Amino acid sequence: MKLSRSVILSTAILLSSASSSYAFSTQKSSSATRPFSSIRTPTSLASTTSDNKTETATASTNGSTNGSTNGAANGPTNGSSSRADLSPEFQTARDHAVTTLVSNLHTPSLEAPLVHFMDEYFAALCDAASQGASNPDGTPITARQAMEQMMRTLQFGMKYGLGNSKFRFEDVTHRALRADPDDERYQDEAFAKMLGSDVSTDFYAAGCDFFRPSMDLANSLVLGKDNLEQALQQVRNGENVIFLANHQSEADPQVVSCLFEKAGKEYGDLAADVTYVAGHKVTTDPLAVPFSMGRNLLCIHSKKHIDADAATKPAKQKQNLAAMNGMLQMLKEGGVAIWVAPSGGRDRRDVSTGKIPIAPFDQKTVDMFRLMGNKSKTPTHFYPMSMVSYDLCPPPDFVDPGVGEQRNVRFTPIGIAVMDEVPNIGGAEKRHLFTERAEQECIDGYNELLTKLGMERYIP
Repeated sequence: MKLSRSVILSTAILLSSASSSYAFSTQKSSSATRPFSSIRTPTSLASTTSDNKTETATASTNGSTNGSTNGAANGPTNGSSSRADLSPEFQTARDHAVTTLVSNLHTPSLEAPLVHFMDEYFAALCDAASQGASNPDGTPITARQAMEQMMRTLQFGMKYGLGNSKFRFEDVTHRALRADPDDERYQDEAFAKMLGSDVSTDFYAAGCDFFRPSMDLANSLVLGKDNLEQALQQVRNGENVIFLANHQSEADPQVVSCLFEKAGKEYGDLAADVTYVAGHKVTTDPLAVPFSMGRNLLCIHSKKHIDADAATKPAKQKQNLAAMNGMLQMLKEGGVAIWVAPSGGRDRRDVSTGKIPIAPFDQKTVDMFRLMGNKSKTPTHFYPMSMVSYDLCPPPDFVDPGVGEQRNVRFTPIGIAVMDEVPNIGGAEKRHLFTERAEQECIDGYNELLTKLGMERYIP
């Protein structure tokens, strides 16, 4: 059954309030930037290996020694004043990376936010190393790893976000680029030429590899594994699952992936297939692009973005209409898992108390997803998902779309709770009961996670 244009258009406009960005981004510039030259390892790091203990960091005497309170002992901080001094190895790696960036960057406005981002990332991994955190293969987190991950990510950003090889996303949907030989896109000569030496890059894995070492996974939590198992089986049976989540960090897709992996390989495989509802910013912002290339996306223009320019408003509304048709087709085919933040944005802390409440779910957004599930004629299941990831990449306290925000990174435990399925039943007159239950389930899981992670100070 095909939805009428009027119904789809109205639901597209409703969904636009829920679009959000989730990967690292910085203030955009139209100035050309040449790609980085080959990374040369500084002499002081060249002789070290991943298992050489001399490369791991020693905690600074004035720095944090607890990952869960790094930069947030009395509530989250959104600056770098509490950042510990880097160990000599990490300082050398950081300085080399910054020098390489500055020498190759022809967009002065990008330098300050990118250097801040680099400082935060090196500090987070230095903190991880000082606490003995390790990679999935058991090797220690090192300064060389931090440098190589950062340089690789920035090079991707310059190439696919600003350069002559700028990546062009499909209008409203995108399938993750994973170097899959069965992916027909890689058979296209022009596509393969555009990727060049990156044709064998798994951009999904690259995004996870970048953020994983900044997550204190040893002390992180996954709650509701029975519900996660049920959702996995439903997807395997050709049914649909929609996770109604709160949204705390621009790295939330990587949080989902790394925590699902922690729960088990089969759940990690499910995470790789999840489609994220996101704003178009994640496909246009230079530093967000490489992370987005590795994700399945359904892109929606936010209402604010649509109304900002009257001349482009009809085209954006048309794209949102296409997005709704695209999602309906996905749900009809079945076996789909979708992640969406019904609040339309990240949770923000209360600056007067230091508490971090979950942003309210938007009724109309939830209604729209329920409508699409019903129209698909394929069983569609709804699971509230509670997420604790605020300290990983603390957002600004206030939203100011006119100013490029600083990006912060902390080594910290994170958490996910997959709550009980909320049955998709009830008529229009009681639709608020569904949304209220889903939101309350999300709040309950969130508070439980904060308590078990030792972060009770954030509970409203």
